[in-house]
Amino acid sequence: MKILTSLQISEWDRYTIQNEPIESLALMERAAERLSEALQRRLSVGVKLTFLIGKGNNGGDGLAMARILSGRGFCCRVIMIFETNELNENCAINFARLPSYIEINQYPCEICDDEVLIDAILGSGFRGKANNYILNVIKHINKLPNYKVSIDLPSAMSSEFDNDYEMVLHTELTLTIQIPKLAFMLPEAGNACGEVEIVEIGLDSKFINNAKTCFYYIDSNFIASNSLRRTKFSHKGNYGHTLLICGSEGMVGAAFLATGAALRSGCGYVTVSLSFDYIPSLLSRYPSALTWGWHTDVLNRLPPNLEKYTSIAIGCGLGQNTQIVDLLEQLFRLYNRPIVIDADAINVLTVNRSLLKYIPKHSILTPHLGELRQLIGDWADDKDKIDKIRAFTLKYDVLLVVKGAHTMICCPNGDIWFNSTGNAFMAKAGAGDILTGLISGLLSRGYSPHLAACIGVYYHGIAAEKAAEAISGESINSNDFIDFIRI
Repeated sequence: MKILTSLQISEWDRYTIQNEPIESLALMERAAERLSEALQRRLSVGVKLTFLIGKGNNGGDGLAMARILSGRGFCCRVIMIFETNELNENCAINFARLPSYIEINQYPCEICDDEVLIDAILGSGFRGKANNYILNVIKHINKLPNYKVSIDLPSAMSSEFDNDYEMVLHTELTLTIQIPKLAFMLPEAGNACGEVEIVEIGLDSKFINNAKTCFYYIDSNFIASNSLRRTKFSHKGNYGHTLLICGSEGMVGAAFLATGAALRSGCGYVTVSLSFDYIPSLLSRYPSALTWGWHTDVLNRLPPNLEKYTSIAIGCGLGQNTQIVDLLEQLFRLYNRPIVIDADAINVLTVNRSLLKYIPKHSILTPHLGELRQLIGDWADDKDKIDKIRAFTLKYDVLLVVKGAHTMICCPNGDIWFNSTGNAFMAKAGAGDILTGLISGLLSRGYSPHLAACIGVYYHGIAAEKAAEAISGESINSNDFIDFIRI
């Protein structure tokens, strides 16, 4: 799914109005109908709904929703943030359409704790900085304990960059229109939007099909349309062979986690390069894995015949012994396919930066934010971070999978893909090892580096969601995720 700028979204509205064709007021009514349906699915009729109304199209959406939902049995009232003579045309028409039984108040006014607040003050058309009046309104609303729902995006939030968490409305739910907004994916504002539900309002698909963007959202439709299928007369040799070079004294669990995930990826074979000391334990847990052992004091040996492996992952729990530098040098020299590089292998590369230029083309590096800083340097804000990530991937012709909420995948061509799955319970030791094993297995299975990364982070997040449903979220550990990987 494409992520567009606020200017592109405005153009999309105009394109739909001209080409469907449909009047702008009728399109607003359709949007309000769909938004009302989404809200109705979540709330019982007895809930009191209080709509905070701005003066533009977002306010018009809110007024139309108040009318629609009051007709369906909800107790609705409206609080006007601006004077009625400031409303734009469509907003004023919807204000005039309000039934007489809907209570209308002018801000400021009393708000009870049991009211659900519907934020329809500022929408995606907002750009720049809010004035002091709006900032004071937002600060007041943020202090209230009420459950809050934003229409399209929280008020005073820019659709893209330059957001300040303290200066936008904080909401528990955002009903965003048609597509997610870039700001939702980024830490500067993403915490303010709560849960996000995408509400389709029927904007013309021809526009987005032709729209240019470098930002994308990995959703279930993308995964389904890019998933490989097995043929009836096939065998394990048709589905790839991945090699995992991982685990060392004190961190052997990383090898177990990566192995378990790789075995769930659908690849034909998984070989684990591991110290002889730990192989019996690994095989007792995963008897279908193959192994290649090395002595604990000799870390710089690679298995023979590397060309037989269709993918290789290195780094999980490997340690930062000086021999690892030799290991990476050998691997980059002898293996010319994409490699999945994680954890300690990334740490070694940040210290030995001369090795970066030898990384095989389209390899996948999977840093967390701390490792990312070592790779690209610090950043001033989200835009600066993305610019530096793009520069790195272009310079070294690699992909970066930046782990975190809405894990970000940056490709060498500058395209950035954000994941739609996962939860905060993934912030546990070992989650990254699972992702590395899963991506390596998918790469071996026959997916391109881009698709292996996208599909890997998607199912990694789904596994965490399923684990949290089955087990208390706080109590799950990374090992639990493996049982819920379902490709």
